[in-house]
Amino acid sequence: MSSSHSHADSVERSAAVSRILPDLAELIALRGTAHDLNLHARRPVLARLQGSHRSAQRGRGLEFEEVRLYTPGDDARNIDWRVTARRGQPHTKLFREERERPVWLVADLHPGLYFGSRHQLKSALLLRAAALLAWVASMDGDRLGAEIGGNAHERIFRPRAREAGVLPILEALVEAQPTRPDVPKADSLNTLLTSLRPLLQPGSLVLILSDFSGLDDFTENLLASISLRCDCRLLWMTDPLEHAGLPDGSYRAGLPDRLWWLDGARSRSAWQEKWTARETRLNEMTRRLNLPLIRLNTPDPVTESLPPLLREPLWTA
Repeated sequence: MSSSHSHADSVERSAAVSRILPDLAELIALRGTAHDLNLHARRPVLARLQGSHRSAQRGRGLEFEEVRLYTPGDDARNIDWRVTARRGQPHTKLFREERERPVWLVADLHPGLYFGSRHQLKSALLLRAAALLAWVASMDGDRLGAEIGGNAHERIFRPRAREAGVLPILEALVEAQPTRPDVPKADSLNTLLTSLRPLLQPGSLVLILSDFSGLDDFTENLLASISLRCDCRLLWMTDPLEHAGLPDGSYRAGLPDRLWWLDGARSRSAWQEKWTARETRLNEMTRRLNLPLIRLNTPDPVTESLPPLLREPLWTA
């Protein structure tokens, strides 16, 4: 009899977990929300329709096309000295806009994201935001890659175009999301960024989704290195309980095998002080590195909170 009750409880718990975790069908359905959105918000529509164009100026998102005779006004930094020496006349390199630039999603899905006091878990918020961004990138003609980790298994997907690049990533996100609370890995984001850095091409767009709970000096050094060569943007997963603290009353808190009692009123000051220190450090780091920071909250569905942000100047390529 007890075995039967135990099995029934296990089935019930599994069913409850499945109801709060996004599945593949939901992430695929976010494709509809991605229409009319892009990651190049302030680029003129005409430029997007025209596609590639030639330029003697080299910058992010440009790739080499050919060499021609130097003309007054060309950037001297683009002179091809080997061709110049061989032909006896100055020649300059021409570049064209790279239409399909690599876009990388970095999903820091450590077990600490299995937490949420309103509407959805932070891990679910991350999955939904990543899926929407993946569809936007794909529909805008970019090549999508991803690095998914935070637990014992890290997966890397090289940039691919169109739906061929999206669906495997969505499947991996669903498989990688935490299914129970556990101790966060303090170095999970650093591990992901360390692995990603040698894979990045100059001019890539890197979208980092995390709660940045393990932020330290090494994280800042990694982000500084990446942002020198790439367009890097941070998406911060938060929950109101993290910064507000517990309401008045007594609560059992912690992990399933490590629970203790907390008094809401007595713990609130220390709780909020710790959150403020974390928030301040993240804000100061993003200001020093000039990195855009987007804050996403669990009470807000990504279909409502993220689309307006994709139209802001912040998302300029």
